[in-house]
Amino acid sequence: MSEYEKLSFHPISMDDRNWINERLKEEDLDACEYTFANNYMWAKGFNVQVGSAYGCGVIRYRAQEHFQYSFPFGNGDKRAMVEHIRKICAVHGCRLSIYPVTEEQRAQLIKWFPGAFEICSNRDGFDYVYTVEKLASLKGKKLHGKRNHIARFMDDGDWHYEQMTEDNIAECRSLAKEWIALRAEKWNDEMEQEAEVLEVAFSGFRELGLCGGVLYKGGRIVAFTIGEPLNRDTFVVHFEKALPDLQGAFPMINQQFVLHEMQDYKYVNREEDTGDQGLRKAKLSYYPDILMRKYRAVESHVVFADDTVFEPVKAMWNQCFGDDRAYIEMYLQNRFESENMYVIYQDDRPVSMASLLPVQVTINGKKENARYVYAVATLPEYRKQGYASEIIRHAFEKYMEPLILQPADRDLQEYYERQGFRDAFGESPCWIYAGRCTEPAGSHILAASGHDLRAAEETDPEKEMDILGGWLVSEADDKEYKAVRDAFFDGEGYVEWDGQAIAYAIKENQFCGGRTLLLTEDRDTEDPQKAVLMYRREGDNIHIMESTLDDDALHDILPELLEHTGAAWAYERNMGGMILLPERFQDWDCRDGYLGLTLG
Repeated sequence: MSEYEKLSFHPISMDDRNWINERLKEEDLDACEYTFANNYMWAKGFNVQVGSAYGCGVIRYRAQEHFQYSFPFGNGDKRAMVEHIRKICAVHGCRLSIYPVTEEQRAQLIKWFPGAFEICSNRDGFDYVYTVEKLASLKGKKLHGKRNHIARFMDDGDWHYEQMTEDNIAECRSLAKEWIALRAEKWNDEMEQEAEVLEVAFSGFRELGLCGGVLYKGGRIVAFTIGEPLNRDTFVVHFEKALPDLQGAFPMINQQFVLHEMQDYKYVNREEDTGDQGLRKAKLSYYPDILMRKYRAVESHVVFADDTVFEPVKAMWNQCFGDDRAYIEMYLQNRFESENMYVIYQDDRPVSMASLLPVQVTINGKKENARYVYAVATLPEYRKQGYASEIIRHAFEKYMEPLILQPADRDLQEYYERQGFRDAFGESPCWIYAGRCTEPAGSHILAASGHDLRAAEETDPEKEMDILGGWLVSEADDKEYKAVRDAFFDGEGYVEWDGQAIAYAIKENQFCGGRTLLLTEDRDTEDPQKAVLMYRREGDNIHIMESTLDDDALHDILPELLEHTGAAWAYERNMGGMILLPERFQDWDCRDGYLGLTLG
């Protein structure tokens, strides 16, 4: 028998229940998808199939054109199983896609197959996990509202809870039909599919090993819920239905089910929200103890970097950009995340990389998600093979969002033009405020300060600076800086960084010998004007990294700033940038706007 014939798949059936459950018990997996009943109930809608080999089980289901596979489960050789499935996918001309992948399974894939899988998460698929004690007691100020709703439900005392049994399932079916009727105007394919799955749960309730709870009020069923044990310490809830207009019905069935059926467990997994904002709000209102991240792994030549490749990434960064190790480590410690740096492997190591940092850009009056492309590099011996272009193309196709960057020189600008980028964000002329210098070509000298190098040498740069040209001076924190920056620059074409990015920009500026100042108008008013100024000392220069002061106001304070820092001259230049736009934004005029704090 050939290796390929050792693994075959067939539609999931009740005959598979025992062996699948045995394999699952060998691992105690905590993602909500890892139960036999859950896969059986959804079998029709997703063409669920199962197979076993190498001492492992695996589940696959139809996802668009090709099958998607679970991570192998059981005590067997999971790596061999993944390798085998990769061969099956190759025969069919598709890439292996694995879902769900837990944190532990993600680490195993990275170790077994470095550079082979793009592993990414989707917030819509995160599982909400709570402690049994929290949902049973509803203690604390945050859950005070839930207790109030339950109190209103219990006001007249005409209620009771029962386990779901064959005797009351028929009435639960009636409630499900009533629930469907109340949503007739909003009915869609997803709701229809859930209704079909619920009927499978009712029909196979005992055989599937499900557990349910039923809530009565006024002599009729007003809510029910269905779940099952997920592993030794976690119970998973699959369905929860209640009359929507009956106050307290949902929190009441939730609490009663936990109190009566889950006292032998530590956690309750209430599954994901699938991106439904109403459902997300409801699940978040119970303040989950764990928001369990799940991943999808897809075979890819372009993959996300992870912390196991920091050393080769540092070496590549240093060789390509010349930055010292301390600077590179600061960036990785503060800005690296598991899904914001792409790399390509060759010879068992990363040889090309690019960071994709989240930003927002205002396009046609609306803030749109975008990615700032930073630190694009390929080791010299691997260049001219299209790796950097492949990373950019992969990111563009994956996110379908504008890509923004700031090329370092003309050659790079021409390179990015060939990739489809266009000039954007209005490059400003460089200006120089000087005491003693030679005017560079194309620069504009605003004024002479009378400050020279001899005076600079006599200046104490460490002295306190509490006022500049009538502005009160303090160190700006990230929240203050972002608020002032956003208010000043906001408008069409403004590239807005989030709080984490602003915090890093301040830290990076400080690391490079700079300061970030909050300037407050020195007037006795309730709402004084505020501005920010970020600068750094570079030899005899002050480089104005960014400011919300206009040219006149900045001109007024520069003599004092030069005196304080001991610098001979100051300059500022906004180099603008380039943008790659998805088709839906092709008509947008991107020449205006503002791009700053690019770390370029």
